[in-house]
Amino acid sequence: MENPRISKHNSLVEHAVRAFLAILVGLVSSLLILLFKQSIKWLSSGLHHAGQNWLSVYVSWWPVFLPVAGGLAVGLMHQFVLRKERHHGVAGIMEAVASYGGRLPYLQAPAKVLASVFSLGSGASVGPEDPSVQIGANLGSMFGQLCRLPKRHVRLLVATGAASGIATAFNAPMAGVFFAIELIIDEFRARDMGILLLGSVTAVVVTRYMAGPAPAFPVPAYYWGGPRELPFYLGLGMLSAPVALVYIRVLYLAQDWFHHDIIPLWIRPVLIGVLLGVVGLWYPQVLGDGYATVREILWGHTLDIRLLITLIALKLLLTDVSIASGFIGGVFAPSIFLGAALGEAYGLGLTHFFPEMSIQPTDFALTGIAGVLAGAVRAPGTALILLFEMTDDYHIFLPLMFVVAVSMGISAILEQDSIYTLSLRRAGVSLHAANRELFRDIRVKDVMISPPDSVSIETPLREAAALLGQSHVNALPVVDENGRLAGMMSLGDVENAIERSPDNLNRPVQYFCSHSLTVTYPDEPLDDAMALMARDEIGQLPVLVRNDDRSMTGWLDRAAIIHSYKLANRL
Repeated sequence: MENPRISKHNSLVEHAVRAFLAILVGLVSSLLILLFKQSIKWLSSGLHHAGQNWLSVYVSWWPVFLPVAGGLAVGLMHQFVLRKERHHGVAGIMEAVASYGGRLPYLQAPAKVLASVFSLGSGASVGPEDPSVQIGANLGSMFGQLCRLPKRHVRLLVATGAASGIATAFNAPMAGVFFAIELIIDEFRARDMGILLLGSVTAVVVTRYMAGPAPAFPVPAYYWGGPRELPFYLGLGMLSAPVALVYIRVLYLAQDWFHHDIIPLWIRPVLIGVLLGVVGLWYPQVLGDGYATVREILWGHTLDIRLLITLIALKLLLTDVSIASGFIGGVFAPSIFLGAALGEAYGLGLTHFFPEMSIQPTDFALTGIAGVLAGAVRAPGTALILLFEMTDDYHIFLPLMFVVAVSMGISAILEQDSIYTLSLRRAGVSLHAANRELFRDIRVKDVMISPPDSVSIETPLREAAALLGQSHVNALPVVDENGRLAGMMSLGDVENAIERSPDNLNRPVQYFCSHSLTVTYPDEPLDDAMALMARDEIGQLPVLVRNDDRSMTGWLDRAAIIHSYKLANRL
């Protein structure tokens, strides 16, 4: 029996290591994100300086060339450097946490960040927050993998990095934590909150030391006119939902069009760069993250209502085609732009019809941000806390909650997915525990596949390691002389054996494989098998004959489960 004192000591060490890594992730994430944002400013200033001093001598419409140049740089990176992704940005992180134990291809992250700098610095209509989240999440995944932490801890570090990204981007620590809980973590445990807080608070401390205490864009004092204004906020919520839904749908229509288009990959962002440059000559507000325009709106620099409606339409379209064509950036900042412009236009309309009520359009711009953000991203807590941390005014909570509730309710009725999760659902990936109810009517035998090649207990470890590398699986079944299952040999088992002694490569696998097996049976509900995989943090299960616990008849892995989601939707 394990000594209780030793067990308690090991637990304390484990918590100390996790806390240290959370602080490290928050610290490094914040520094890298601040460098990322500064690099965008440097590139933008450099391009404008070159245009004003060189190109302006030849053409007066030189700003058109800036997003074209950025598009060319991004296109060439897609062609020769960047690896094709199944899912864009935050959606890819969500899939990695839900399906791959938080393992992200962190070596690819620097190239993606550089492409984001080219995109935002040249004026593409995208946001910096999603790349910031990717910086933090990839750092968390890297530290977790290098330290060989269990998958649950790797996933938590990925979420901590994502929280640090949002916290740094907006100088808002609690918004970062809520973002991680609502969007990144598949199954939240109360004890995980401390780790998320450590990373997020560390990131904000560094951000405020390096960049000052101000939020991403300072906001004016909020004026609450009392319950009589609630019907107006109801109307704003009802408008926020369709704007968010159109934003989602147009993005995927654009992606589908580019997916089937014959235009070469590298030229697509160049062509959209031309469109951005031409539109930017008349409406420069829609280029880049749009935060300068958001500040103008929130501080009462009144824009004409027709101009605001035009900016909403252009920003929505240009953001979607920018991302679909290959520019790398996020959808978070454009959602804020759309919400602010929508709320301001709505507020201006109210002042025209109800002049006696002293309505402040900027108040509706503030709440409009939360409405569109919640409708598009489906993170109501993040939207509420973000606006609260920016205003530091409790009075805004009531109208915020009302607008977010209405927008979320309508959005959920008309479209079940967010701008992040729609691509995952279309690929058959399920993220939510509620969806596992679909698997209760499916048996393991319905989706299991043939087992991979097995190795004998007498096979030298060197040969087993080579077979693992060739088979592209994480573990192989080990069988005895009668062909019956005797154990499982994983990549981790091979690495541990080699670490102990390189001479182990010549010894039989029976000394290094795992003999304590987690298995399933053909007649078991798939939901139960998934619970076993989650409990033991493994990616595959051997399927054994029910009355013969060493005779293997099939294999269940994550790919089979993803396929089963499509099957479940047909039942």
